[in-house]
Amino acid sequence: MAGTTDGSTKPVAQRLLATATRLFAEQGYDRTSVQEIVEAAGVTKGALYHYFGSKDDLLHEVYGRVLRLQQERLDHFANADAPVERRLREAAADVVVTTIENLDDTKIFFRSMHQLSPEKDKQVRAERRRYHERFRALIEEGQRAGVFTADVPADLVVDYHFGSVHHLGTWYREGGPLTPQQVADHLADLLLRALRP
Repeated sequence: MAGTTDGSTKPVAQRLLATATRLFAEQGYDRTSVQEIVEAAGVTKGALYHYFGSKDDLLHEVYGRVLRLQQERLDHFANADAPVERRLREAAADVVVTTIENLDDTKIFFRSMHQLSPEKDKQVRAERRRYHERFRALIEEGQRAGVFTADVPADLVVDYHFGSVHHLGTWYREGGPLTPQQVADHLADLLLRALRP
């Protein structure tokens, strides 16, 4: 990636994404123009379109970078040589911490997801489904091994946990009474309690 011409050390694509994220968080996706993004980033529209085909692509990337990180980390936990209960707990806590650490990105996305093009919306749903299926596979592995109860359908357990994760943007505040790790530990413990035979 090329550097910027205004003396910034951040690569252009990274700066555009950071600027778009800030503006989407402050003003909303629909009220932020491409012109505002390029002016605030100190680049031309040509530079934006070189890295991102559209404002829609920027929105997709805001969430995509978080989801890629979470998928990579989930794959790491799922593939670890450890008991399934530990792997699931670590994965369940990690998705909470990474969501909180990227709360603006996830809030922007869930607030604006309906504005994605049908093609991008389909792509995001497929990416999220892949993540959820890998998470569900850990639950099913534990259920087959008798470590987790099979009385509760794995899909329902996944929806239960991710409903809590997706709701973080409505109540979690930096500097509040709980650290990201404490919230993660509590939610992971609740999940495991729900799965006890």
